[in-house]
Amino acid sequence: MLRRINKVVQQKARFATAAATTPQTNPEILYTGLFINNEWVKSSDGKTFKTENPSNGKVIADVQQASKADVDKAVKAAKDAFKLGSPWRKMDASERGYLLSRLADLIERDRNYLASLETLDNGKPYKASFYVDVQAVIQNLRYYAGWADKNHGMVLPMDGKHFAYTRH
Repeated sequence: MLRRINKVVQQKARFATAAATTPQTNPEILYTGLFINNEWVKSSDGKTFKTENPSNGKVIADVQQASKADVDKAVKAAKDAFKLGSPWRKMDASERGYLLSRLADLIERDRNYLASLETLDNGKPYKASFYVDVQAVIQNLRYYAGWADKNHGMVLPMDGKHFAYTRH
């Protein structure tokens, strides 16, 4: 399994547009809250959990632990976003695509930081986080940004061995 992962990392690195930089060994943890309805909030019951670096057992951060009420609030906010008259529903499809593309740009800008956090949190090699995980997020966001205003109910071509379709 590890050989296969290393092979994928090497292939991705060969064609990547960004060179991997040195991982941040102690990146600053900026947010540990719950992101609900476009804002960072604390758990409604005040509970947190410790996330640890699996390679050494050290605590990375105390993260807000969502309660049932928090999950219900997040689901309601997500459903409300799709109701007629909501800002998201009123937004042009091309604007939605722009927002997805902009998010991809921001993730690409901060990919060293994000890959460093991912490596600390799950213990995988930095290059796997940088070239595979973060790169996949960027590619997916850009792919769907391009399709945001082209949803016509058909099978879509995708990279690799993936399959996607739209429902109109």
